[in-house]
Amino acid sequence: MCRAFCLFLILFLLSSCGSIKNLKKESARFQQEFDSINVRLESEDQLSQSPYGNLQLRLKGNDFELGYKKGLITKPFLQHQEDVFFQKVAEFVPKPRRQRLLMKFLKWYHLDILQDIPLSYRKEIYGLSRHAGNKYDYVGNKYERSLLLHGAHDIGHAMQDLMLVGCSSVALWDSKTQDGKLLIGRNFDFYVNDAFAVNKIVEFIAPDEGYKYASVSWPGMIGVVSGMNEKGLTITLNAGKSSIPLRGKTPISIVARDILQHAQNIEKAIQIAKGFEVFISESLLIGSAQDNRAVNIEMSPKRFDVFEVNNDILFCTNHFQSSVYTKDKRNKAHISSSHSQYRLDKLEQSFSKKGTYQPEDIAKVLRDETGLNNEDIGYGNEKALNQLLAHHAVIFKPDELLMWVSNNPYQLGTFEAYDLRKAFHNEKPIQAIKELEIPADPFLKTKAFADFQQFRGLLPKIERATKTKQEISDSDLQLLEKSNPNLWLTYKVLGDYHFKHQNWEKASHYYEIALSKEVSSEKAKEQLQKQLLKARKKL
Repeated sequence: MCRAFCLFLILFLLSSCGSIKNLKKESARFQQEFDSINVRLESEDQLSQSPYGNLQLRLKGNDFELGYKKGLITKPFLQHQEDVFFQKVAEFVPKPRRQRLLMKFLKWYHLDILQDIPLSYRKEIYGLSRHAGNKYDYVGNKYERSLLLHGAHDIGHAMQDLMLVGCSSVALWDSKTQDGKLLIGRNFDFYVNDAFAVNKIVEFIAPDEGYKYASVSWPGMIGVVSGMNEKGLTITLNAGKSSIPLRGKTPISIVARDILQHAQNIEKAIQIAKGFEVFISESLLIGSAQDNRAVNIEMSPKRFDVFEVNNDILFCTNHFQSSVYTKDKRNKAHISSSHSQYRLDKLEQSFSKKGTYQPEDIAKVLRDETGLNNEDIGYGNEKALNQLLAHHAVIFKPDELLMWVSNNPYQLGTFEAYDLRKAFHNEKPIQAIKELEIPADPFLKTKAFADFQQFRGLLPKIERATKTKQEISDSDLQLLEKSNPNLWLTYKVLGDYHFKHQNWEKASHYYEIALSKEVSSEKAKEQLQKQLLKARKKL
């Protein structure tokens, strides 16, 4: 990340210290237009909380109204989410002066964001931004921050190759489902920190123009990462391998939102996607009740293709599968060096039995923390479909407009079932369908899960001690090892700790064990081998 940031900084310093073009004029125009309308909450506009914890939001209105109402109803959650984001930024850029410099860079980088995001969505973001807090005005005004935060997913993708994301999706239809109708499941493994995923929102939105839609999101977000509209068209995002682009374009979540709001079938979804320029690589798994099948739209800054299958089952992880990308060097390197192909192989293995599948079967696969052939590869391994960091998991049955959404923690909590028709057209508080819910994973009550939680608490403590060369008790070091004994990362962290404290024999010992485990990527394996060689030379 440091190299990427330095490159961006150099580009910034060589450029003019620009800002978002025409932002002041647009803000003034929006303010004047906004002041001329009367926004008020209707009986349908509601925020509630499910018995299992997820927030449930229903809104209707035009662009300004949707944004303003969302900000008003979710205000404490919106401001908390902004706190979470900027606290994460402060871990990398602790000084306020440098944070302001970073914001200046982001404004230069997204110089043309007012052209890249359609007008109606900018109005919605403006309405939403009126409820942002004042705490971060020193880094940029509320509208600027809200615009730029919609590109945070993409920027993180570009700068870190999205190793914070390892999403996995599957679609089944015809011979693969009990009634022949389309079923889709996905894990959204976008991870910032635990606090980021505390307040998940299941949204039911009725815009004045286009189709009503439901999505799973977080406060402050108007884009879509997982959703279904009233026509039974679904969309889920899966990141691909990206280079570092020189300019921002349309955030991928805005592309997904536009498809969900305006497409009723696969053909229309493809047409809409072709109309956008993006600055990262992304697979958009599109499911359609009208077509009773699914495809992957594969987009990157330079190429566009659609991947289709004829065997009634479609998989999507984090690399491209269509013919246009078969000779793409970046995509080929990503397949060979990352954990994306491993997870795709795991999906194929998980759905290889003869017979049909139901939503409960999909949930079981999405929650599977094992590797190929059910091997124990350690909890939290990026090669697992369930990496124990998912923001959410969701299952769609488009023909019946049914959507199952997971609750915390990760995708292990209860999957609540929503009937979109009732959610859109009922003034009563939103309620999931109790008889259709998929119970919480029994794994939550096991010693293994308790051990994993202990592991997650110890891991940052030992990593900080390694960085600052502080001493950690032998009991804590042993506890880390015992709490997750089959994960390669456990031994890598212990090796790094002993290396920092110049205990070359123990460092070598732990690096050797780490290399004997299922390491999540070739890059991680190469780093371990280098550290092992250094430690051995010190002996």
